[in-house]
Amino acid sequence: MNDFFYMIAQALEAVSFTIMIYGALLAILMFIKNEFTRFSGKFTLNGLSKVRIDFGYYILLGLQFLIAADIIETILKPELDELIELGGIVAIRILLSYFLTKEINELKESETHKSS
Repeated sequence: MNDFFYMIAQALEAVSFTIMIYGALLAILMFIKNEFTRFSGKFTLNGLSKVRIDFGYYILLGLQFLIAADIIETILKPELDELIELGGIVAIRILLSYFLTKEINELKESETHKSS
C-alpha cells in the first residue's frame, strides 16, 4: 500500500516539474515575442509584465503540487527528521508562494492603473 502512495507522491512531483517547465517555455516564447515588438516600435513594458504574471502563476501551481507530494511522503515516513525537513521545505515554499502572489498582484494592479 505504501508503494502506491509513494508512486502518487512521485507522480505529483513529476506533474509539478512538468507544469513549471511548461510555464518556463511559455514565458520564454512570450518574452521573445514581446522583444520582437521592439523592432516594430510597439514595445511596452505591459507585455513584459504579462510574461512575469503568467510565469508566476505556473510557478505557484507547481509549488502547490510539490507541497502535496512532500506531505504524502512525510505521512508515509513520519520520523522526526522527516517532519523537520518537511516543515522547512513547506515554510520556504509558502514564503515563495506568498511573495510571488504579492508580486503578481502588484504587477496586475500597476497594469490596471496604466491602462486606465
